[in-house]
Amino acid sequence: MAQVRAVVVWLAFTFPLVLVLAGCGSVRAPMREGREDDATRVRTSAPVRAVSDPALLALRVIVQQPGWPGGRPVVAPGDRRLPCERLKCVALTFDDGPFDHTASVLDTLAAFQARATFFVVGQMVTPATAPLLRRMVSEGHQLGNHSWDHPALTSLSGDALHAQLERTQQVVRSVTGVTMRLMRPPYGATDGKVAGETGRSGLAQILWDLDTLDWRDRNSALVAQRAGAARPGAVVLLHDIHRTTAEALPRLLADLRARGYTFVTVSELYGGRELVPGRRYAGETAQDGRPSP
Repeated sequence: MAQVRAVVVWLAFTFPLVLVLAGCGSVRAPMREGREDDATRVRTSAPVRAVSDPALLALRVIVQQPGWPGGRPVVAPGDRRLPCERLKCVALTFDDGPFDHTASVLDTLAAFQARATFFVVGQMVTPATAPLLRRMVSEGHQLGNHSWDHPALTSLSGDALHAQLERTQQVVRSVTGVTMRLMRPPYGATDGKVAGETGRSGLAQILWDLDTLDWRDRNSALVAQRAGAARPGAVVLLHDIHRTTAEALPRLLADLRARGYTFVTVSELYGGRELVPGRRYAGETAQDGRPSP
């Protein structure tokens, strides 16, 4: 620990000078083909701005050192403020992962410089899939709570409902440092009890206004065609656990981009404004742009 503290102090005095002399470039998460470990998914360039907090500065430098012992902290890109009231924004959302096809989904999103929201099932977070969550954060995607093992939350007792949400909050926080502020009830099943518990847990409920039915029809062409019906402000339901969805994504993104769409997270879709915990939202196209009650 004494060695780490000494490094932090040294970095606090010397690194800003290095930034001044060497200059800073834009920061992006590199993706090296054929590598799935999280060490290849973090940034390697200097921060865009000098950081005054020595501890935060040290963390960002650690991220750049492949040989540094111990865990590698996740550094997320800065928040975007996009005028979705003027742009054609669409929020692609992926449920039920992370799983075998999540890495392919992330590769495609990165190729299109698209951001999305991933609603995570806590039980799916394992030592093998945790690097995928860290990669999501480092590449600017948003994480949301999708329960621990995907039950219909309306069928649970209050204690069981609380455990479903809290266990998932804890496991995602433990591997990414992120405290999720959004959740999606499995099957879209919600009621007053679910609203009350999500409100106490600080989680806004995110439903959808366009279901690609990729969970039912494992046909990539059909999935892409259905996504093409998205209107500006839509929240689109997809699942990163299906191979056919991963295969549909390049065509889906290309078609929507050709029509002028910008791919955003759920929070970006709502202009970065605070979404009320417990309240249901289903996209800006639902009910003439008003959140569902």
